[in-house]
Amino acid sequence: MAKDLNKVLIIGRLGKDPEMRYTGSGSPVTTFTVASGRQWRDSSGEQRDETEWFSVVAWNKLAEICHQYLAKGSRVYIEGRLQTRSWEDPQTGQTRYKTEVVANDMIILENRAARDSGDDGDARPPRLPSDRPDFTPPGDIGDEDIPF
Repeated sequence: MAKDLNKVLIIGRLGKDPEMRYTGSGSPVTTFTVASGRQWRDSSGEQRDETEWFSVVAWNKLAEICHQYLAKGSRVYIEGRLQTRSWEDPQTGQTRYKTEVVANDMIILENRAARDSGDDGDARPPRLPSDRPDFTPPGDIGDEDIPF
């Protein structure tokens, strides 16, 4: 039986500074938007630009890292999954929906400070994995765990 796959990869720039808050149980959650553009030529040969905006949510340790290291204009690679949440609008009573990228990995490709100063952007850690409960560090895998 084939497995399903829900995976999103985005490279783009933050539209504004990330916002961090805490859930009732104290878990950090950071939200931000990433703009990713594409260019193409229309039927008349004229170049066209289009920007797609993605809402991104990061949890726990990754939320803290995103809040600390990202800023408006930062160029990032985000890997995650799509999740649609719904709620009832208290004013209209209508059900509202929002689809978000739940990030499980983030790589800073260029930070805003480096871009503004002309630096190469390596002043911050290059790869920041998330704090996922399903993540097992490679050193914890023994020979008995290998299926062949």
